Amino acid sequence: MSVESSHTKGMKDSVESRSIPRLIPVTKWNEHHEWPPIGGLRHLVFHEGSNGFHSVIRRVGRRVLIDEQAFFTWVDRQGSQGGAQ
Repeated sequence: MSVESSHTKGMKDSVESRSIPRLIPVTKWNEHHEWPPIGGLRHLVFHEGSNGFHSVIRRVGRRVLIDEQAFFTWVDRQGSQGGAQ
């Protein structure tokens, strides 16, 4: 039986209670979702400055990662605005 200090237990609780976003590399997106295809996703990334997609992207070195939850939030916002901008 292991004994945890209250400090260690508190740290575990705070990490578990936080929502850690799932970050998916652009090249692996279609392993998780059918839409959009990788070419369409790359188009969105390329035009991130004009379409608001910058809120979805996380860059780590040369890797471009998509925050899955932020992507679907972005899609919902696009639908409520009546089309692409």
